[in-house]
Amino acid sequence: MALRVRSRLPDLVRSRTFLGWGGALAVGFAAVHFRSMAGDIRTNLTTCRSRVFPRSLVTAKSNPFSFPTTAMSLTPPQPPPSWNHSPEDITRLNNEYIAANRAVQDAVGALAPKDCNFTSVFVALAEADARFDAGTEPLAFYQNVSPSKELRDASNEAESIVRQFGIESSMRLDVYNAKVAAKKNLEESGEWEKLSPEEKRLVEKSILDGTRAGLALPERERTELTTLKKELSQACLDFSKNFNEENGVITFTEEELKGVPHDVVSGYTKRTQDDKEVYDVTYKTPDIFPIFKFAENPETRRRALEGHESRLEINVPILSKALDLRRKIAKLLGYKTWADYITEEKMVKSGHNVDDFLNDLENKLRPVGIKERAILLALKKKEHEEKGIPFNGEFYIWDYRYYDRKYTEETLELDDMLVKEYFPVDVVVPAILAIYQNLLNVRFEAFQGSTWHPEVQQFTVWEKDAKDESGFIGFCYLDLFPRASKYSHAAVWPLLPGYDLPDGKRSYPIAAMVANLAKPTPEKPALMRHDDVVTFFHEMGHVFHGLLSKTKYARFHGTSVARDFVEAPSQMLENWCWEPKVLEQMSSHYETRKPLSPELIEKIIKSRYVNVGLFYLRQLFFAKFDLKVHTDQEAEDYTGLWNSLREKVSLVKAIKDCPGQGTFGHITGGYDAGYYGYTYSLVFAADMYATVFKADPLDPTRGMRYRHDILRPGGSREELDSLKAFLGRPPNSDAFLKELFGTLPAAKI
Repeated sequence: MALRVRSRLPDLVRSRTFLGWGGALAVGFAAVHFRSMAGDIRTNLTTCRSRVFPRSLVTAKSNPFSFPTTAMSLTPPQPPPSWNHSPEDITRLNNEYIAANRAVQDAVGALAPKDCNFTSVFVALAEADARFDAGTEPLAFYQNVSPSKELRDASNEAESIVRQFGIESSMRLDVYNAKVAAKKNLEESGEWEKLSPEEKRLVEKSILDGTRAGLALPERERTELTTLKKELSQACLDFSKNFNEENGVITFTEEELKGVPHDVVSGYTKRTQDDKEVYDVTYKTPDIFPIFKFAENPETRRRALEGHESRLEINVPILSKALDLRRKIAKLLGYKTWADYITEEKMVKSGHNVDDFLNDLENKLRPVGIKERAILLALKKKEHEEKGIPFNGEFYIWDYRYYDRKYTEETLELDDMLVKEYFPVDVVVPAILAIYQNLLNVRFEAFQGSTWHPEVQQFTVWEKDAKDESGFIGFCYLDLFPRASKYSHAAVWPLLPGYDLPDGKRSYPIAAMVANLAKPTPEKPALMRHDDVVTFFHEMGHVFHGLLSKTKYARFHGTSVARDFVEAPSQMLENWCWEPKVLEQMSSHYETRKPLSPELIEKIIKSRYVNVGLFYLRQLFFAKFDLKVHTDQEAEDYTGLWNSLREKVSLVKAIKDCPGQGTFGHITGGYDAGYYGYTYSLVFAADMYATVFKADPLDPTRGMRYRHDILRPGGSREELDSLKAFLGRPPNSDAFLKELFGTLPAAKI
């Protein structure tokens, strides 16, 4: 899913809070199977004491689920943020944080070369940037979750200003020269060898920031580059704002919705139109996806799909502008393509290597996908003949989820809606948190404090055996249900990083998960499909990556790793949702309270790789579109490309060319030239799970090994070094390919 990753200040031409899975789920589920983020913010706060809520006592309307804990309550050494800002507060505080950060940059830039050293330059800038992020990140978060339009607008404007400031900061030649002078002095004085590995990495990455920003260019080119970066930043912000603010509906009659489960339909808005009862369906995932999967009328599915694909046509010219700006920026910086610029710092290293990886995997998947498509097409033909619906031999995009479901139900006798009844939200969420607690040796304690919405759940997170504040880890927020103008998919925001303070104490991390689970209906409580469960498990993986990392400097904390590795830990953790004892542990029928039966569990597990070829070909389509638009030298008809490439790669047709690229939030939200990373990182995820966890996935000893070798280092060392430490050897693709196909030649990674 998505991870909305914090961007350090000098790199703010990129999306500041969106590593997003794009965050989590702008177009398609990339990380999980379709079946299956005044003054310093820490000082203007109200001290709170964590409180434990027994499950039977949490019944307030604002608490959609409860979480049992038995540990004693402790007072955190750091209070949680206050979420009571006014629009005026956001503007004022944002300006104060910018002024304070600029003052530090001015001081560093004014240093004489002889006075430039590790402390005066690198530590000073690192501490200033950490304070800046800690203050501005929560302010920028409001635009994704606040029910107040005034707050959302102020938040969006504040982020726009921060992005502009970030670009100006990244282009400061005086600060860059101070960094270069400091490194030279460190090497000549012999102090370089006294630095720790993380300190050396801070120096090297800081100087690389300036090089990649274009500070080696002549002044004229630097000025042009600054202008282009600001335009690109605003375009990406506009795209994201439209995505969040989209609130359209599509209308159907009850007859047109035939096949869609009654409990889903009962949650739609009913009204009268032309003396007929109709239902308004939003494009939010819990509303629209059941139509894709269950609506028997192909015309209903077609209208729903085309509406969903066209809902953000307003973003089409914005995306075209962003791509044009990226081509210009890459050329100025001396890169052949934007993809080469972006991948330089990733594990894959070049756009050419991405292309090789995607083509290699497509060649392996295509024969599988063709066979699966033929099976689903035969199923469609049979149903159309039985119902007297004309059949033209085509397999459309709106057929995919519908016949994928029917095939699974008929071959495995697996009813998706029956499975859903075993996953009530008020059982699954506490159960998943309990699994993570035991695996990673931590504990959650619910507390009551200020939030941006009454439904938000709040937790302090502690070491399992914590007896005082030294065992504190951080704060976690869960905002799980849909509402108007809220971010419409699933993602994790690492609102505050963890890092060492100048006085030797610690600033503790804060992570917030934003999701859109189905709400209760008049007939049933809030229930989760199995793929919702997988998504939640995945997103909690990002939460713990942010909470359990422990680095000295904020820029390396948690999910601040290579973008084509960042999904791997969470993708690995999805495997728990396919393990029999875990499925039994976190299931409980909403009426009988019985767990899933062994027979039903077996069917769920078997369904994991049904039509896996078509599923991954769909993901390759997104990755190939992303790569092509960032390697092409000239603009083209991106709506035409979106539709033609999807048909070629995904093996599904459309009748109307819809502007689906306008919904592709990843491409302006931090995954530009990076969508391949969802599949690329699966190789590492499969290897980690098969090598370490498969034998006993709930073993706390293995969990602590994972916590120490993968989560704790964050980005403070090369990702390959973390993998080698965890696996005991370099990673390989054997487990991934065996999982999907049996034994195949190694993939190109």
